Amino acid sequence: MLAYRINSFSTPPLLEEIASPTPAAHEVKIRIRACGLNFADLLLQKGTYQDTPALPFTPGLEAAGEVMDCGSAVTNLAPGDRVAVFGGQGGLAQEGVFDAARVVPIPDAMGFEDAAALQIAYGTSHVALDHCARLQPGETLLVTGAAGGVGLTAVEIGKLMGARVIAHARGAGKLEVAQAAGADHLIDAGSDLRSQVKSLGGADVVYDAVGGEVWKAAFGATNPGGRLLPIGFASGEVPQIPANHLLVKNLTVIGFYIGGYMKSHPEVIQRSLSILMDWHSAGRISPHISHVLPLAQVAEGMELLRNRASTGKVVITP
Repeated sequence: MLAYRINSFSTPPLLEEIASPTPAAHEVKIRIRACGLNFADLLLQKGTYQDTPALPFTPGLEAAGEVMDCGSAVTNLAPGDRVAVFGGQGGLAQEGVFDAARVVPIPDAMGFEDAAALQIAYGTSHVALDHCARLQPGETLLVTGAAGGVGLTAVEIGKLMGARVIAHARGAGKLEVAQAAGADHLIDAGSDLRSQVKSLGGADVVYDAVGGEVWKAAFGATNPGGRLLPIGFASGEVPQIPANHLLVKNLTVIGFYIGGYMKSHPEVIQRSLSILMDWHSAGRISPHISHVLPLAQVAEGMELLRNRASTGKVVITP
């Protein structure tokens, strides 16, 4: 089978032919039909991601496809089942084996591309806003990087939860995408974020996927008692948090990493995925996929993420 392999952190990944894997007792073998790309895949290539596996390995955090074979201890799945998996690696290949505990059935009406695009982006935003930040109807939610993979889902989910949503993104095209997802107010990344958010009454919850100067501006525009979620650092600069300002404004900064929850609180993730699947079936959410590419064009897909040239998700179809 073909797989996109990282053999070294100092050389580019390669599309290689490797042996088809065999599932262990608690694993499931899946024919992969779609794999969603994430910013974490860029970090995996450099070896800087917090969950980087030992070399060599196949990246691709989230995938969807059909069960081909099950290990001897797997009783809840069978060959032919349509499934999605948040495996953490292994998705950028024609086949893969994954821990059965990470595999979930998908509705018959859900396409593989949607299933691959939904798990991390929607799961991150739903758990962050609902379970962690306790976003309430009528509150104001500021989303930075609002047209990106996770940012766009935060706009959509925040609106579904009854919040007033301020979307921050670069350029009219990306802001239009955020507006279509439900944003009430739009702020271009080239303008003064802090003053514009404050002119709108400030933010009660901040969902920041950018970091750097954007985080500083959003922090300054957060209302007393507000909650801030540093979700990602697309700017390349990890935010530094002035604890004295937290005290003065009674702010709460909430760390959230969905991969950590998969290990420490898997029941929270499973509950969230169940809700998201129901929302998708009811037509309440619909993953925005700007690019669908074959396995041979993974490098091009990675460049779209690196240059922020995509909106929503980039999906690879092995």
